[in-house]
Amino acid sequence: MAQAAVLAGLGAWLPPDVVTNDDLAAVLDTDDEWIRTRTGIRQRHVVAPGEATSDLAVEAGARALKSAGQEHADAVVLATSTPDRPCPATAPDVAARLGLQGVAAFDVGAVCTGFIYALATAAGLLATDAAGSVLVIGADTFSTILDPKDRTTRAVFGDGAGAVLLRSGSKDETGALRGLTLGSDGSRSELIEIPGGGSRQRSTGRPVTDADLYFTMQGRAVFAEAVQRMEGSVRHSAERAGWQLADIDRFVPHQANARIITALAARLGVPVEAFASNIDRVGNTVAASIPLALADEVTHNRLRVGDQVLLTGFGGGLTWGSIALTWPDLTAA
Repeated sequence: MAQAAVLAGLGAWLPPDVVTNDDLAAVLDTDDEWIRTRTGIRQRHVVAPGEATSDLAVEAGARALKSAGQEHADAVVLATSTPDRPCPATAPDVAARLGLQGVAAFDVGAVCTGFIYALATAAGLLATDAAGSVLVIGADTFSTILDPKDRTTRAVFGDGAGAVLLRSGSKDETGALRGLTLGSDGSRSELIEIPGGGSRQRSTGRPVTDADLYFTMQGRAVFAEAVQRMEGSVRHSAERAGWQLADIDRFVPHQANARIITALAARLGVPVEAFASNIDRVGNTVAASIPLALADEVTHNRLRVGDQVLLTGFGGGLTWGSIALTWPDLTAA
């Protein structure tokens, strides 16, 4: 019988420095009302000077191990679009700093869907006996790749990290991942991108400009794609798990924008109150978004043992994905 990936630990970390909407209004042509009405965000956390994605990932990973009561994992899968450097991957450094020298460690890049893709990758390692436990981390520091003069992206994105420990187990256990769906559409990759810095730009010999290295997003088109793709993914995942939408106790979507969450709930015909949301306090934390939202739900007692939970994400690539599980007995660290 194929083994299942079972959720055994959950950890989260936000850098201490907070940037409020009023802080942004002091340096940009914006204000608190403009940001809140368009995004639902009041504040976001940002890394301190010299702090990197790996620093946040180590903190979240250590907390997930503590939550699971473990000191070891057989592999580390890090979802990030803001690695410490282009080469090598950041995951091996994270593993070494967690005392996990010698284990498999690699990065997964799917932007805001990164955590779902990383869960799927970890589930494959467990199903093939390549590992008995996998530490899956979503961590991003988007504040380091935003144009300082762009009021739109600076209002939306924050930094953070979240992690889970998955172990090999039975598909009938609480916490077992099920109903996985993944998708992509590279023909629309220009909607969410950093234009320069990669082999495409470098091979031209054209000097890179500051604008080439900043994150860009076509907001209206992304909004429409996100709602459509997540709706389809949620429906497919629920069907594969053998659930009706009415059976699902809690939806935990990528925290991109409060209006996207509201629109997704309407398209699914589900009360928006069934959707987890912490975006007002942390902003869009990219690959860290879903595990941070899970930790927030646990901390505020909105997830209970036995709840049927569906995670869904959408991000650059374009990419999307969803996964279902029955919530296990664990606490977030």
